[in-house]
Amino acid sequence: MVSGGVVVVTTPSFGSFSDEPWETAAGEGIDLRRSRVPGPLSPTQLRDELADAVGVIVGVDRLDRATIEAASNLRVIGKHGVGVDNIDLAAAAERGIPVVWTPGANSSAVADMAMALLLAGSRQLVAADASLRRGEWEVFSGMALEGASVGVVGFGNIGQAVARRLAGFDADVVAYDPFQPGEAFAALGTRRATLAHLIEQSDIITLHLPFTPEDGPLLGAAEFAAARRGVGIVNTARGGLIDDIALAAALTSGQVGFAALDAFAAEPLAADSPLRAAPRTILTPHAAAFTELANARAGNAVVRDVARVLRGEAPLDPVTFSR
Repeated sequence: MVSGGVVVVTTPSFGSFSDEPWETAAGEGIDLRRSRVPGPLSPTQLRDELADAVGVIVGVDRLDRATIEAASNLRVIGKHGVGVDNIDLAAAAERGIPVVWTPGANSSAVADMAMALLLAGSRQLVAADASLRRGEWEVFSGMALEGASVGVVGFGNIGQAVARRLAGFDADVVAYDPFQPGEAFAALGTRRATLAHLIEQSDIITLHLPFTPEDGPLLGAAEFAAARRGVGIVNTARGGLIDDIALAAALTSGQVGFAALDAFAAEPLAADSPLRAAPRTILTPHAAAFTELANARAGNAVVRDVARVLRGEAPLDPVTFSR
């Protein structure tokens, strides 16, 4: 059992499709409380919520240095998911606050969504549905995955899960990840490539990397120009990986054949985003991880690790910080 203070949950997705995480928290003796305002929260709102908290479980809320330093009672930070680019890990490490996450909890769900978007985009399913509903009977030609070159950018748990699914379609899978060992690619029979080569040779590019704001977009005007004409773009990772204006222009010119996106640089997607008016787009509201199974797995995992830290035990899934 855990005692000593409240743990604030800011992400609306926590326990939203499964009661298990709340039951797990009760079993661990955690005093779990939703934030008074649903996330994502601004730094000012976060500082107010964390005034008396010993722990926090966040989604995409930005935990910056000032917020972490202001939370005098904070003893653990939990990420309900896998991307930790929204947490100042250096500031947490300096205060000795462990950061825990849920690697693998939503890998299958996100990989499934990536495949759904990839198939919908390559076969023009949304356009075909809209056409039929207008009373038309137009036949839409699509791209066959058999023999197509699909570039997987980021080869962690999710990227590898996507590669396994693509193998079932007899696609030619090539992957880029500067941090994965060669064995990870060999185990799945996936060719390793540089990012430049992947961009130049792929018929479809699917993104599965975290986003570091200081690095800027991974795909911009130069990358779209270097790609094969008609390339498809799928993003279930982070919106900041793509330059939205450049993508909209490439869609309009036909250089990009389709874009199927579940993540955006600013969320919710702005009404004046150029992507809303761009042709051949499929836009979904960052919902890739939203299945009952993934929701239960992620919630249970982060609650148990938060409880371990508050009991003075080592977490099972710590985020390792290195300068």
